[in-house]
Amino acid sequence: MTETKNPGEKTLTVTPTKTLTLKRSVEQGVVRQSFSHGRTKQVVVEKVRRRSVGPGDGKSAEAAPTSAPAGSAPRRGAPGGRGAAAAAGAAPAPGTPGGKPSGVVLRQLTEEERTARAHALAESRVNEAEERRLAEEAARKRAEKEAAERAEREAAEARKREEEERRRHEEEAKRKAETEAKKRFGDEEAKPKTATPSQTLTTAAPVSARHIVQEADEEDTPRPARRGAGGARTAPAPKPARGGSERRRGRLTVVTALQADEERERSVASFRRRTQRLKGHAANEPKEKLVREVTIPEAITIQELANRMSERAVDVIKLLMKQGQIAKITDTIDADTAQLIAEELGHSVRRVAESDVEEGLFDKVDDPAMLQPRPPVVTIMGHVDHGKTSLLDAIRATNVAGGEAGGITQHIGAYQVTSPLGGKITFIDTPGHAAFTSMRARGAKVTDIVVLVVAADDGVMPQTVEAIQHAKAAKVPMIVAINKIDKPDAKPERVRTELLQHEVQVESLGGEVLDVEVSATKKINLDALLEAIGLQAEILDLKANPDRPAEGTVIEAKLDRGRGPVATVLVQRGTLHGGDIVVAGAEWGRVRALLSDTGASVSDAGPSTPVEVLGFNGTPEAGDRLAVVESEARAREVTEYRARQRREKIAARASGKRGSLEQMMSQLKTAGRKEFPLVIKGDVQGSVEAIASALEKLGTPEVAARIVLAGAGGISESDVTLAEASGAAVIGFNVRAHKEAREMAERDGVEIRYYNIIYDLVDDVKKAMSGLLAPILRETTLGNALVLEIFNISKVGKIAGCRVTDGTVERGANVRLIRDNVVIHEGKLAQLKRFKDDVREVVAGQECGMSFENYQDMRVGDTIECYRVETVQRSL
Repeated sequence: MTETKNPGEKTLTVTPTKTLTLKRSVEQGVVRQSFSHGRTKQVVVEKVRRRSVGPGDGKSAEAAPTSAPAGSAPRRGAPGGRGAAAAAGAAPAPGTPGGKPSGVVLRQLTEEERTARAHALAESRVNEAEERRLAEEAARKRAEKEAAERAEREAAEARKREEEERRRHEEEAKRKAETEAKKRFGDEEAKPKTATPSQTLTTAAPVSARHIVQEADEEDTPRPARRGAGGARTAPAPKPARGGSERRRGRLTVVTALQADEERERSVASFRRRTQRLKGHAANEPKEKLVREVTIPEAITIQELANRMSERAVDVIKLLMKQGQIAKITDTIDADTAQLIAEELGHSVRRVAESDVEEGLFDKVDDPAMLQPRPPVVTIMGHVDHGKTSLLDAIRATNVAGGEAGGITQHIGAYQVTSPLGGKITFIDTPGHAAFTSMRARGAKVTDIVVLVVAADDGVMPQTVEAIQHAKAAKVPMIVAINKIDKPDAKPERVRTELLQHEVQVESLGGEVLDVEVSATKKINLDALLEAIGLQAEILDLKANPDRPAEGTVIEAKLDRGRGPVATVLVQRGTLHGGDIVVAGAEWGRVRALLSDTGASVSDAGPSTPVEVLGFNGTPEAGDRLAVVESEARAREVTEYRARQRREKIAARASGKRGSLEQMMSQLKTAGRKEFPLVIKGDVQGSVEAIASALEKLGTPEVAARIVLAGAGGISESDVTLAEASGAAVIGFNVRAHKEAREMAERDGVEIRYYNIIYDLVDDVKKAMSGLLAPILRETTLGNALVLEIFNISKVGKIAGCRVTDGTVERGANVRLIRDNVVIHEGKLAQLKRFKDDVREVVAGQECGMSFENYQDMRVGDTIECYRVETVQRSL
């Protein structure tokens, strides 16, 4: 082959003289494999020799092992390790051509690698210690569990033995009683042919034992091998020593039978059959009875009861059928029936009520060592327009009263201020109007101190007396604040004297109730009022545990269009954090945000702190107690139970089937009562509650207001649809209708009225309800006349000639014909004449002629009474 790249260069020529081949280093052989049923197979086996990779011929491979120890590096960590390794690497190994070193020089570890290895070794030791500890703990738990199971088994066996002993004693006593009865009555009959259980056992025992021994001998004795093809029996091989080759458990074939190297033993199928037989005998034995403590609620399904008892549902249904009750597996039974079934099956019963889901929510006892001082909660109460909100504004330096419609408080508010002594005080402002009784009662329940505001110029008024009653019912101390002392006609002494009539004795009159004369507008003696509150709080020694789940009360609740349900909560115990799962009434939620009374966002709220809570699924009721729960499942369980209870109460109230006899009689009395349907929507839940309470008081036996829906939030389309279906009017208190709802109301003819003062709302509803009342018919007597003569006139009839004795007689008026002081006829005056002329009226002392409509039986001496019927419209 010739290849020329460029002219002028030499030509490369390769002359093939011998074929180039690789020396084969593989040895081949053929091996015959034998299988069952006489099948064989030839397999090619190759044996590969290892090639030497030295620089020379095969001698270098022989010299390499001898040179390796000389060139190997010394052990790491020995003295002079690094120098020895270098020397060994530099010195030529003997027997190596060319003097090249054949030893391996190891690289020394750096400091970082040593540190890393040390850290890895320490970490592995720590992991091993942790794994050892976990294994020991698991072994300890396993041992405890096994000990508990062993104790339970021993107890079950003891109970079983006691039961068998009791049954044996009962059978023995029964047998003795039968023998005595036979002896007494002289029964000399032959003994029964049937053997006793003991005789049966004694006769059957030898057979069973002989059968068991024979079967065990048959299985333990090795079976002889089958004959081979030549008909000769192969001698059994000697039994291999213990610890030898593994016992062969496979299929019996001709090849395995002819092999003489090992003994024939039982097959796997034999072991399987024996195991199945043993399991079958064990299945026939009676199982151990497990006695469980079964928790039974007020109602439970048969399937759930069977699962709790670990029994079959069929057995439970059989017991029910024995009691004469046919039931399915999905049917519900009451707690008494479930208890009878569980006790009959040998289980213990623990009865629980449905209301147990609320256990542990409230009133957990705190450790006295964990209690810390908390700010007092002060409720300001008093009559309407006595200056409660103005007094609180003067203390807080704000203007809340100016923002209320009509200058009266219609919401309950909670605020926190700092007293001159340095501590904080939480104030709750309540409305004074008569319609807000429930709000005042709610404020008195959550408070520590009540400040009773009484105007010095007005004195004690009806709502002042009610506030005193609420404070006494809540058993809280009271401080009297006599307001408006800056007015010229203020008489504080008269206020103190009037309070004595209601068992309120101030300190100046020898009592224990603190009283302070203040002026909200002039800001007089406000510091003295705060000092009195602080002094009273010190006497009460108010403490709470902040390091626990929060509990509180919903002071007010509303539905905000932008923020959703918003609840004003007063935290009473614990600390409320953002993200907590809370339950209030029939609503629950996760706290999304907490807002203080100033509108600032806070992360948590401690005891006696008022906050606005965002995150409820629905608007809770004002007055509901709030609690923090551990999980959403618990929150759903509690709220579903409360919602179910509320629905049942509403259904019972609507149906009235479970009422008493008095309720049935009252329903009969109000059967024909007219109703005035209303849909009420307010800004907060407390205002809606007050409006509904005020409207219910307007009802009479003839007419009453029926509230179809009452809730917090704006007027929506669903409210208008409901009002149209029920023929109701929609009332909005401090709210407005949405655009779509307003258009729907105009289209459907539903009236929507807006109010911001509760006085006007109640007055308008009262007028509308008055229109439903039936009018009153009032009689006005006009005069009397005496019949002197009766004239018969053809084509006209009888005419009574009369003289008017008193009053006047008018044509067309109603008349009564009285004879011997008995009313004979009531009707109308048809004609009134005087000297053949028709007249409109006849006065006393004159004579006239009268004729009645459709009546002719008048007699001389009768008295005619003339009167007028007037229709008078009633009002509530």
